[in-house]
Amino acid sequence: MATIENFEDIVVWQKARELDKEIFLLMKDSIAYLKDFALVDQTKRSCGSIMDNIAEGFERGGNKEFIQFLYISKGSSGELRSQLYRALDRGYINKDTFNKLYSQTKEISKLLSGFIKYLKESDMKGEKFKKSLNLKL
Repeated sequence: MATIENFEDIVVWQKARELDKEIFLLMKDSIAYLKDFALVDQTKRSCGSIMDNIAEGFERGGNKEFIQFLYISKGSSGELRSQLYRALDRGYINKDTFNKLYSQTKEISKLLSGFIKYLKESDMKGEKFKKSLNLKL
């Protein structure tokens, strides 16, 4: 695995950012979608939550907290998939758009699962623990 120095280096964060941009562009061009304020707001929140929780967890500096935030991000990914079904059922998006966005969201969820597994099996415990260990030496 490549060295990750910033959350922007994390591939799943990059993919979540791309998805967020696509969701935003889709919504801004659909007047009917925009009128469904509750769905638009919740979709934007869950989509943004995917990338934001990856970033926040990374910045916490410890694997346990990072893993916790990755699980939250994964939950937001599932929430977004559910909202995509609602958008499809209400006629705001067509089946092709749904399939594309659903696939991207599912890929992100799988990447998050893999990343969580990697971190759980890793001997690295994060920057936070390196710093506290150094203080005791």
